[in-house]
This record gives sequence, C-alpha cells and structure tokens, in this order.
Amino acid sequence: MEATAKDWWLYRGAGEPAERLARLQETPPPPWRDYPGTPDPAYRPPGCEGQAWDRTLERGAGYVPDEAETDVVNTALYLRRPLLVTGKPGVGKSTLAHSIAADLGLGPVLHWPITSRTVRRDGLYLYDAIGRLQEANLEQLVRGAASRTTATTTTATVTTTETTSTDGSPDPASSIGRFLRLGPLGTALLPQDQPRVLLIDEIDKSDIDLPGDLLTLFEDGGFEIPELARLSSDTPEVDIATADAPDDLVRIRDGRVQCRYFPIVVLTSNGEREFPPAFLRRCVRLNLEAPGRDKLARIIRQRLGVDVPEGSEYDRLLTDFLERSADGDLATDQLLNAIQLRLSRTWGAEEDRKRFLETVMQHLTGPSA
Repeated sequence: MEATAKDWWLYRGAGEPAERLARLQETPPPPWRDYPGTPDPAYRPPGCEGQAWDRTLERGAGYVPDEAETDVVNTALYLRRPLLVTGKPGVGKSTLAHSIAADLGLGPVLHWPITSRTVRRDGLYLYDAIGRLQEANLEQLVRGAASRTTATTTTATVTTTETTSTDGSPDPASSIGRFLRLGPLGTALLPQDQPRVLLIDEIDKSDIDLPGDLLTLFEDGGFEIPELARLSSDTPEVDIATADAPDDLVRIRDGRVQCRYFPIVVLTSNGEREFPPAFLRRCVRLNLEAPGRDKLARIIRQRLGVDVPEGSEYDRLLTDFLERSADGDLATDQLLNAIQLRLSRTWGAEEDRKRFLETVMQHLTGPSA
C-alpha cells in the first residue's frame, strides 16, 4: 500500500513541490549545520527544464518508497546530513537521488561516480595546468616575435606587459578561470538559494582514504581552491565553469567555495566494505531491502503503467522473479525487462518460457551467476 503522507514530511509530503521546498528553506538548520555562503547573483543553476531535468524526472518517477524509507530521507533533509544508502545491486539506491530531486523540484541531479582511483579533488574541481602553461608559452613566443619586428623598424623603447614570470610559469595577472572547472561535488557546494542533489555513486568502490577525506567537507560545507587562493591578493574574484555546463560560469571569491544550504548528498554502497565510525557518524543511514511482492507490483504499475491482477501473465512473471530470487540476487529492472518484452508480444510460446526466464532473469550472484 502507498504510505500516507505525514505532516512533517518534505519529500513525498502533502502539497506542491515549491511549497514543501519553501518549508525546508524556512526550517532553521541545526546550529552546527548553518553556513555563511553568499550566492553569486549572476549565477543561475539549471532549473526544471532541459534534457538533464527530463532524465532526472524519468528516473525519479519510477521510484516507489515505503514509509520507513521516506522517514529516513526526510530525517536527512531536516538534519542537513548526507544520506548513506546501502543495499544489494538493483534495489534502487541511485534512483532514490533522482526521486528526491524530482519530488522537490531541485533541478538535475549532479552525479559523481566513484572508482578505486577516485580522489577527493576529482569531485571538487579540475585544473588544466598543462593547458595554461602552454598558452602562456605561446603568448610569450608571440610577444617575442612582435618585439623583434618592432625593434627592426624603430629605435623607440617599447614596453610590453608580461603575463609570465622569468621562469616561464604563468603570472598571476593572466587569466586562470578558463582552465578551472568545478566538479559535481564542488558545484553542489556552491552557495545557492536552494540545495542541489548530489549522487555519490558506489562510495564503497573508492580507495580506503576517500571516506575520511570527505569528513572535513561534510562538516565545513566548503573548500579552498589553492590555485585561486594563491592569487587572491591580486585577483580576488575569478569566474569559472561548473559541472553542469562549460558556459555556466560562477564567480569564486578569494579562492573559496562555501555553501549556504548544505546539498542533499546521497551516497550509495553495495556493502563491499566497511566505513570508519567517524564517516558513519556524519551520515544518516538507510538500508534498502529487496522489494516484496506488493512493492514490486507498485513499481510495475508506476514504471510501465501495468496492473498485476492475480493469475495474470504478469503475476506469473512476478512469481517467477521471486522464486528465482531465492537462489541468487536479481535486480528489479530484470523483472521490468521481462514484463516489457511481454508487452511487446515477444517470447510468446509457452515452450520457450524456461529459456525466456534464463535469458532475462540471470542471477547477479549465486551458483548460476
């Protein structure tokens, strides 16, 4: 059964998204989660339009939370804490982030996929130091050629403005903004009038140090860009690109990004490792169990617009899915794939049923995986 909305719920609560989002913004955060960031008035983050938003809506619309899940999500929203979502592959951990963004009208989800080689800086910003040095060297060569040409035609003393130092490295006066771009985590931490949703996907695949490296960020809600901080006395304000698009420039002052509202951070984990207590203490934790028959029927209806009456072909497929799940892990989208094929009138012969199930419902783990 669908959960009845509780009065305190923001996510999946009663009322329009703008109304619930306003309640979130008006609710005072815990004193230790109140941040002083000042938004750049010229920066406009992506809103509820465009292809990125359409993808967020499409993925988020198919998520069917139960009451316990909704309680935990809303707890994280009120506490301004990251949400650590654990569970087996295919239970909807990543989809939950899109559901939150779609339900509250928070714009496209920022996505930071994690691998064993990922470090904290990958999520914060990218700096093309080689590109900047090459441009500086090219400018120096052009000025040198121009200076030699001028010297052959006039004896007047010509003064040029140097943009590189004597060792060939870029001078602080040269523009650095074109060679910097915020990553998804850095973009999420920009000071804005409403929080962004950030999906940090498969944090359990990271190097052992990454969860610890995120602790200060989760507490401070901001970070420094050293390449800009070193130039702040000469160039206090620099416009750089965000993770959303190269043309979405935002002004960074004194080399520091400081949030105003802590972003809605959803970290997913397949349970492949343990996390240090200090990291867990800073998160609100949610474990997603494999959905049962009733919830699967609701997911089918939500995603495919198909009812699952008792004794129907779709009910048989649902039974097959649950029985096969007892022998090894299956993902919900495998059931959706099977029903979609039936809607397309494929694999219709009863004698092909066994091969059909073995084709679309192969175990992810277990003896037959």
